[in-house]
Order: sequence, then structure tokens, then C-alpha cells
Amino acid sequence: MTPTLDVTTTFPLERHASPVDATTRAGLLENPGFGRIFTDHMAVARWNAEKGWHDLAIQPRASLQMDPACAVLHYAQEIFEGLKAYRTDDGGVTLFRADANARRFRESARRMAMAELPEDLFLASIDALVAADREWIPAIEGGSLYLRPFMIASEVFLGVKPSAEYLYMVIASPAGAYFKGSAPSITVWVSEDYTRAAPGGTGAAKCGGNYAASLQAQAEAIREGCDQVVFLDAVQRAEVEELGGMNTFFVFDDGSIQTPPLTGTILPGITRDSILTLARDEGLGVREAPYSIDAWEADAASGRLRESFACGTAAVVTPIGRVRGRSRDFRIGNGGPGELTSRLRERLVAIQKQQAPDPHGWVRRIL
Repeated sequence: MTPTLDVTTTFPLERHASPVDATTRAGLLENPGFGRIFTDHMAVARWNAEKGWHDLAIQPRASLQMDPACAVLHYAQEIFEGLKAYRTDDGGVTLFRADANARRFRESARRMAMAELPEDLFLASIDALVAADREWIPAIEGGSLYLRPFMIASEVFLGVKPSAEYLYMVIASPAGAYFKGSAPSITVWVSEDYTRAAPGGTGAAKCGGNYAASLQAQAEAIREGCDQVVFLDAVQRAEVEELGGMNTFFVFDDGSIQTPPLTGTILPGITRDSILTLARDEGLGVREAPYSIDAWEADAASGRLRESFACGTAAVVTPIGRVRGRSRDFRIGNGGPGELTSRLRERLVAIQKQQAPDPHGWVRRIL
């Protein structure tokens, strides 16, 4: 979807009076890491029942002033998205499937009883912010500008009800590698004590509460020397669902791939959907079906399972080389990136950067 709005008039730009100077910015972009450095500007919009969406702007990035009784602080009405802007070989800038992010943002708002931001406003806010801060896109290998749209309940009150006011914002952060170090794959820890989401809950919404609920399990994984936690279903504690912030895939010896189905407890990842589409394009067998932790271990031991990987906007496609837990410890394949995992990642990244044909119209050039 391309915005039908005039971006510059819909989100007028107020330039930062004291932006980061070019020399300092260049130094920061040499090794930005992930989520630690932020650009000069942010997109802002407000909503209430009387005015609807209003006060749209690109403003200098600044701290927020918030009343102690602000609803988000007490009742956690909050949603967010994550997407990236990429620098192309000819100096242009592209977005990857931003329309899908806009759609999911509305669906998350609906589940959390929040005001729904029109998709064209979502896209216009992204385009306007990237245009203002395009010089912050790293030129390093794998570099991108990570964009974080989010919305919070901003009404000042104490009482359990949907807020009557909302604040929408977009901030931007130059990004390098998501996982630290140069390991070819990650090790995941199977959580036996915690679950991410339950049937009827908010698992399919991209809201902060889901991630807050995962942090204790993620901390356990880190203590055990693992990179990420993997959650099992909340009912049987048997079926693999997803990692703390990524969807999971399994690759078998017949060349087929499998991923857990979207039953309301798993986030419908945009990278997940893209991987499924690319696999079908190749004529691979694709299954969206439950897969138990016991089957994962047994298939890895027998060789039936050749590869596993996690995927998401931040980490793209990341091989899973080892799975650990209190009562299990097994490797997948040779413990490193598999052939299909690597190929799917390369195809996806090439499309994102306009280095390969885009048969599905996923990429939108904005600059």
C-alpha cells in the first residue's frame, strides 16, 4: 500500500535545532548495534473521541512528560510494531511490507480496545520520519534503520476501562546485528515454568505485556548460557510455539518445512509469512502444524530434522543450532546454519534491498 496522503503536509516537519553533527553521526554508525542509538526526530499523532486523529507532526526527538495517573502506566494499554528501512545500492531507500505492519498495528489496537490508526496515516508517518532522518541509515553490511511505531493510552485517570485518549509515535534507531558476537547459530532454552500466551489471550497482538511476560524466562535462558528462550503451549506444555521475540521453523530431510500454526497464541510474524511464501515459490512442502518438543528432539537425533531457524524483523533469519533445557540438550544438524536456512535468508535480504526480483510487490521505494 502506498500512502494516498501528501506526506509533507500530513506530517509537517519541525527540524531539530541541534541535530547530531555529521562527524559524530558517522562514528556512531560504524557499529550501531541494536536499539541503543536514536535519530534526531520522531513522528507524533494524538487521538481523542472529539477530534479523532490530530496534531500530526515530525518533531525533534525529546523526552515525554507524563502524568503519574496516565492510563498506560496502570493498565498497560500499549501496542507497537517493528520494521526497517534499507539503503539500496544506488542510494535509494526502501521499506519491506510496511503495509502488513500497518494492518497488524490496527489488528493489535482492536484486540487491546484502542483507537485504530488508519493504515495510510501509519505509512505516511513512516515515510515522513525516514525522509527526515535518512542520513542515519548505516552503510555497513547488514545495516538498516529500525523503525518503532507505538501507541499508548494517554488519558489521565484511574479506573479499568479503555482510555479515551491515545498518543501515537514513531522513533528510529540505526541497526547493525541483532545478536552480539559472530556465532553462526543460536542456542535456545526450553522454558518449563513459564508460558508466553494462552488461548483467548493477547498472543496474536503485538503488545508490550506479551514481552514483559517473557522476560523472566528470557533471563533464565541467559543464566543458562543460551541466547533465547523457546516457549511451549500453555495447555499441554508440549507443543513448540515461538521464541521470546521470533517465530520458529523446522526443516526436514525431504526438503519440507514446518512452523507452528497461528491459533491466537502466536504472533503472526511478517517475516514468517514471507518465508512461507518464498518456500512455496520454490515448490517446497510447507506445513503449518503443531510440533512437539519431544518430536523436535527425536527428529534431531534421527537426522529426520536437518535444520531449525527463528525469524523476525530484527534478527531476519537466525539458525538454531542447539536446544537445551533442564532435561534435554541436543544439536540440530551440525549445529550451524543449514543450506535451506541460508538460502531463504539470502533470498529475503536480496528482495528487501532490491538486489533481486520482487514478484510479490513487497518492497516500496520511498526515497
